[in-house]
Amino acid sequence: MSFPIEPRVLTLAALLAAGSAACGAEQGLKAGAATADLTPQAWPVPMSGTFEFRPATAAHDPLSARALVLDDGGTRLAIVLVDNVGVHRELLDEAKARASRATGIPVERMLVASTHTHSAPPARVEDIALRWPKSSLAPANDAYALYDAAVEANRHYVEYLVRQIAAAVEQAARNLEPAEIGWAVTELPDHLNNRRWFRKPGTIPPDPFGGTTDRVQMNPPVASPDLIEPAGPVDPGLTVVSVRSRRGEPLALLANYSLHYVGGTPPGQVSADYFGEFARQIRQRLGAGEKFVGILSNGTSGDVNNIDFRRPRPSREPFEQIRLVASSVADRAFEACKSIRHRRDVKLSMTQRELQLALRKPSEAQLAFARAALASQDESGLPRNAKAYARRALAAASGPDTVSVPLQAIRIGELGIVAIPFEVFAETGLEIKRKSPLRPTFTISLANGSYGYLPTPEQHALGGYETWLGTCRVEVEASRKITASLLEMLEELAR
Repeated sequence: MSFPIEPRVLTLAALLAAGSAACGAEQGLKAGAATADLTPQAWPVPMSGTFEFRPATAAHDPLSARALVLDDGGTRLAIVLVDNVGVHRELLDEAKARASRATGIPVERMLVASTHTHSAPPARVEDIALRWPKSSLAPANDAYALYDAAVEANRHYVEYLVRQIAAAVEQAARNLEPAEIGWAVTELPDHLNNRRWFRKPGTIPPDPFGGTTDRVQMNPPVASPDLIEPAGPVDPGLTVVSVRSRRGEPLALLANYSLHYVGGTPPGQVSADYFGEFARQIRQRLGAGEKFVGILSNGTSGDVNNIDFRRPRPSREPFEQIRLVASSVADRAFEACKSIRHRRDVKLSMTQRELQLALRKPSEAQLAFARAALASQDESGLPRNAKAYARRALAAASGPDTVSVPLQAIRIGELGIVAIPFEVFAETGLEIKRKSPLRPTFTISLANGSYGYLPTPEQHALGGYETWLGTCRVEVEASRKITASLLEMLEELAR
């Protein structure tokens, strides 16, 4: 420590007081936040989220990686949300390794999750050939040329994605400053609907393998007289974590809400969906400066979306529904912020565990159906998306038997956060909240990887899109094993 040289004598007491004050200013929590652009640099690019090849030629709004780094003097960790439908683990591991080399933050102290916007490019080039093989395109004058251009642009996009995720962490670490943190929990059920519905017998279409045992349907016809009731709950909780400077200036806000995505984006344009719009609107509500970063993480919304299947929605302009939902969530988050008591003395801890899960394999009957479907020249007699699921079934049959998935738990004071690399059902999130020794606790889904849907065993028994082989990749008991592991990890942190 150095002091300015002045033409006067400093007493020992004055020196000690000055040193104590300087050291005290550095004690307690530090925080830094940053945003890195993820908008494609070349066009066209394919967009995830559908079974059809949808090239985008422009951006309606930016895609971003939004990072928050926290440091209590003993533990430094990073939380990053990426505007993508789901980034594969190998890419996230590479981004973490780069960021770790630059910042010194251990890779196991980085939580990097996807928001789950359906209007962003795929986060692995190999996904394109599996989901939309070139041979599946309808012949057109420029269809193949457009496809080739999109594949090449996506290859560059994936490289850019990795660099920019790392850059967001690096800049957030450079932005560290003395800070204080607090949190609040409120509820906002207005926009949440369980999308899996029981329907009258005989009204549910066959699954992609020709099966007719599904008892529930995802996204059934709105206001259909065949609807009976939803097959599961929603989680109305909205958790808000507020970070501000010691001067009271907002630095970051991390929110968590269990809504799949909103949609209704303009055709042919990438978009961060309501996650990006929330980030813009919460900045406005708080009157925050340019260095502020708003972050909305996806909770347990694997079976929850924004469609009220009981009644038709009024006609909306493109992006209008996104603005409406984001505005409502931002309003509620802003109100919750008013009750937050910020602290600078919280302690941080984080743990990561690998869990081995069995991968599902197709039955002989499913394999036979898949081969026949791919060989068929007439798709009119096949179930919807039969060929897409046939490709997935063959890939699963020749693939590995198990997979190791990363699970994480974070403690910030009395607050708990868990991270799961799946699209998690609401009832799993509610169970973790109910049983966690840390209060409050919330789940960030699609974190540190993207391994498909995670239905509970009870939901598996009901069938439906989220349980189909190729949509759900792991064993039926996976949700129970993951929940048990995470609760053990939270107990360790609580002790």
